[in-house]
Amino acid sequence: MGGQKIKTAKKKKPRYLELADELREEVLRGDYPDPGDFPTESVLCKKFDVSRFTVREALRKLTSEGLIARKRGSGTIVQPATARAGALHQPLSNVGEILQYARDTTITYEKLPPQEIPTKIAEQIGINPKQKWFVFHGTRLKPERKRPIAVTVAWIDPDFADGVEKIDIAGATLFGQIEEYCNVTVSRVTQDIQAIAATKRFADDLGLEEGDPILRILRCYFDEDDRLFEISASYHPGERFAYSMHIEVD
Repeated sequence: MGGQKIKTAKKKKPRYLELADELREEVLRGDYPDPGDFPTESVLCKKFDVSRFTVREALRKLTSEGLIARKRGSGTIVQPATARAGALHQPLSNVGEILQYARDTTITYEKLPPQEIPTKIAEQIGINPKQKWFVFHGTRLKPERKRPIAVTVAWIDPDFADGVEKIDIAGATLFGQIEEYCNVTVSRVTQDIQAIAATKRFADDLGLEEGDPILRILRCYFDEDDRLFEISASYHPGERFAYSMHIEVD
């Protein structure tokens, strides 16, 4: 037998998850300012050319995320921001959904002098904290909300100095700009979520009191050679952020 290669088709996301993604984007974009305007199951079946089962599974997912509520006899309504504690809901299963997070909010960075990675973060990641990395400090906002969604500190490997010089602090994601300017591609992202006490610095930025609980979202971006080129730590007041994650069972 020859060395014939067998191509394995990439597993396609189930249709109900695709539909949930589309409906979630509509809700978060504000397409239904009147909570009662959310389409009925029949309308969704016709609009997206899918079965009622697919619609119900998609709606069940959005219900579990707290974005909609379903009541017998009242149909489906969009949950007001107050019912969601004004939190930013982010689905997370791939890098594309991290970009969705960036599209739904705005952030402007301030470039700081190069610094060593904080010891606790360096130890958690497993890198040498003695080398100085480029540092960006930003406040992330959501439209029509006065208080910040998060404060983010990002560190970029000093080997990427040429790309860092071209970064637009009010532009796209930092990792996206590094990809463009340094000819690298994000191959994987690790993420750790941890509850910590707010330092005075972050408490002041977020409108909290020192010691209040916050969530730290620590992300590490690796290129195609598995080289860590960006680290970001985002600090969120617990009531202003929620994660949803789908897990597909084989």
